[in-house]
Amino acid sequence: MKSYIELIPKAELHLHIEGTLEPELAFRFAERNGIKLPYASVDALREAYNFKNLQEFLDLYHACSQVLVQEQDFYDLTWEYLKKLHEQNVCHVEIFYDSQSHTDRGLAFETVTNGIHRALVDGEKEFGISSYLILCFLRHLSEEAAMATLDQAVQHKDKIHGIGLASSEIGHPPSKFERAFDRVRAEGWHIVAHAGEEGPKEYIWEAIDLLKVERIDHGNRSMDDPELLKLLVERQIPLTLCPISNLELCVINDIADHPVKKMLDMGIMATIHSDDPAYFKGSLVDNYSRTAKALDLSKADIYRLAQNSFKASFLPEARKMELLEELATQYQPRADKTC
Repeated sequence: MKSYIELIPKAELHLHIEGTLEPELAFRFAERNGIKLPYASVDALREAYNFKNLQEFLDLYHACSQVLVQEQDFYDLTWEYLKKLHEQNVCHVEIFYDSQSHTDRGLAFETVTNGIHRALVDGEKEFGISSYLILCFLRHLSEEAAMATLDQAVQHKDKIHGIGLASSEIGHPPSKFERAFDRVRAEGWHIVAHAGEEGPKEYIWEAIDLLKVERIDHGNRSMDDPELLKLLVERQIPLTLCPISNLELCVINDIADHPVKKMLDMGIMATIHSDDPAYFKGSLVDNYSRTAKALDLSKADIYRLAQNSFKASFLPEARKMELLEELATQYQPRADKTC
């Protein structure tokens, strides 16, 4: 099964580029930029990559992001991740980035955006991986701060494909950013939002009804609401699920508890992604493989997850059809064999 997972073409749609920062790379950037990390070694930092909840993770995530200073840092961070994607037969990626984490500490919006975007352009040339960049508002900050970020983003519409909502969920409902996303829609961007990971099902409803999202990032709590599940099926609103992330942040106690198989069986457009692979010690292939083993997924389930990853992407319809045709021609399982 793992060889099939490794070979099958896939799209990664829920990935925070700052969350790909491996401890070795953090120390390399720290040395480059004359920054002293509060950890004695790479191993000591790696040991800190263990969390009891979302907030503990976010605290370390933002602390480690301090080593990213130059445009070249953002380029190198993105390039290292693209190399890993190439090894996993990922042919399309839609990357989140948190510009506010960096502009709030004095970096220019252009430094962050241009570094990531330049690597994505080179990645398509070198590896054939198509990509879109999605800027995320940080929900623990104000809507006014989001509006100010939009003022910067509109000057880079050629590089930014969508706008999302991320960071601490509890106490920061999507409704807090309703006016900002009204403006996002007016600018013509695609819209996604993290909802229903640690937050309640009501946050998913708000993301759909108020923000008019095209995808829900996570969405685990939709299992608490039959009417919401019905809506997700009827509208085919994709969920970008992250099983290992959910395990590492104690959203679930065991991957065997993850709802992705139930969602697939209901007809929900469920997909699997890595979220913050360096911090959660799980690549995209790891997320597929560990979930397949824990939930006894079949090749047909894996195939459907790969299909859904392309269907849920923001690729043009013609390109989606090309990828789905390639998938069907070369990788459609002949028999529904389990792991």
